[in-house]
Amino acid sequence: RRKLRTDVAAAFPNLSTEQLTEFIPNKEELNVIKIYTHKGEAITVYTSNKNPILFEIEKALYPSVYTLWAYPDLLPAFSTWPPVLQKLAGGADLMLPGVAVPSSGFPRVERGTLCAVTLLGNRAPVAVGVATMSTTEMLASGMKGKGFAILHTYMDHLWELGDKSSPPTLAPLVVDPAEKENVEDEEEQEPVISCTADPLQHVDVADLSLKEQDNCARLVGKEELNENRAPERAEDDSTEVQQEAEDSRTPQEQMDELFNQCFLHALKWKVKKSDLPLLTSTFLRSHMFSCCPAGHQLDIKKSSYKKFSKFLQCMQHQKILQVKELNKGVESIVEVDWKHPDIKAFTVPEGFSSATAAQENKTEDKEQSYHAPEIIPLYGVSAKMVPLFQESGHRKGSILSSSEVRNIVINYVKANELVDETNKNLVKVNAILCDCLLDKSEQDEITNLKWDDLLSRCLERLQPLHQVTFFGQEPIVRKGNIEPISITIAQRSSNKKVTIIKNLELYGLDPQCVANILQQRVQASATITPVPGAKDRVQVQIQGNQIHHLAKMLLEEYQLPRKYIQGLEKAPKLGRKK
Repeated sequence: RRKLRTDVAAAFPNLSTEQLTEFIPNKEELNVIKIYTHKGEAITVYTSNKNPILFEIEKALYPSVYTLWAYPDLLPAFSTWPPVLQKLAGGADLMLPGVAVPSSGFPRVERGTLCAVTLLGNRAPVAVGVATMSTTEMLASGMKGKGFAILHTYMDHLWELGDKSSPPTLAPLVVDPAEKENVEDEEEQEPVISCTADPLQHVDVADLSLKEQDNCARLVGKEELNENRAPERAEDDSTEVQQEAEDSRTPQEQMDELFNQCFLHALKWKVKKSDLPLLTSTFLRSHMFSCCPAGHQLDIKKSSYKKFSKFLQCMQHQKILQVKELNKGVESIVEVDWKHPDIKAFTVPEGFSSATAAQENKTEDKEQSYHAPEIIPLYGVSAKMVPLFQESGHRKGSILSSSEVRNIVINYVKANELVDETNKNLVKVNAILCDCLLDKSEQDEITNLKWDDLLSRCLERLQPLHQVTFFGQEPIVRKGNIEPISITIAQRSSNKKVTIIKNLELYGLDPQCVANILQQRVQASATITPVPGAKDRVQVQIQGNQIHHLAKMLLEEYQLPRKYIQGLEKAPKLGRKK
């Protein structure tokens, strides 16, 4: 307690000895609480009489609003308009266009100075923040850009630890009533914010004063804030001022705002209740990316959140949605409050054009236009079979389809009168058929063959080929029978299983694309590795037994015939675990 009093005296030299003793009493109960922010930062909170009075971040002490209400002159104060408070409590920083300029001028502060934020007409602070510019720099910037990084506000979680009382009404320190009237007149005639005397109608400033912070910053569409705006409002002027405020934002702040815009856009127009629960990774890739405006690109690493999970935790803190870990290590959105004011107020920016629209359309077109290749078995005339086919004008190397082979053999049999007269289902074997179709051990024993046996023997002794025709391309003839898509399950260390898929390229499927889709759907690691012993061939390897997902993709989505897929029988059996 003595050390804390010493630290408080060093941090706030304006406190008198009596105030310091009253602030950190000797006998009253003083509790210390350790809490963690959504970003994982450890914060120490000191409470007295059940109210938080101080909080400590990285060995720096900051007063709570409860403390500032008791000692309103503890920190240099800057004023803003009442509509801004709701946004500050949501996590936004205070932008300079949202700071009211008093007739007496700003307090003299340096960059990094701890300051209080008050509302016009009341000296009781409602927020604590750190100045991002000195007073000189604020004025030199033309009151543009971020003015204060907000750490704590009235109505936030730290405030909720206390008795949740409201700010007291403390009259501004105005000695001369005439001066007070002049100040009010200047506020009424403020040309930049163009507002009426009623501070609740300073809606334009609320629009301008908001900026994303490391926590839960959000900008809300002007539609929500313009409800009380007079019809004759000069919208062009306010838009111009807002544009100037936006241009002064840092790249990180702009990325934060872009994430919030795409987040609200996706929830309002892309996600349906039937989609829930929705994997957070799918929500980002399939919904938010498609809402990104043209000329921009979402990159969580360039935002203040750094991780998408932290961004969603922030949104959950604002009660827009609820995220749960349904499977170990895999988070899903399980609930969305579509009646939340931010979602209801959001409108798609005028002239919006998705940056990923063209890419998305190409991807969709590619997926929709994918057709299973047409695969036709073909047969090449081998040297041994030339005598049988030379009468029809074919020679060694001639390529025939199975129907052509059938017709040639039937015509040969009829032309040489080889149909058995007593049983037309049998064909008499002459010397050429004997040499072409019978093994040496059979040549002395077999004199007749059934039609089916004759044709199957003929096809077996021809050289196997196959023709592959991909959609919109010329046919390709390859030697041998086409290899099926091979799906196998392999055992790895710690009894872990992996699914290995080979030969996707033969069917016009991009292994990397298939791996990405599977990784998205099953939320498991997928890699591309070379096929052992095969040059220029790769295989997809994905954790776990994913044959069910593969079967759905290959059979239902890509419409590949089951006969060209090998290993589907190795799918895990579905049912209750005992």
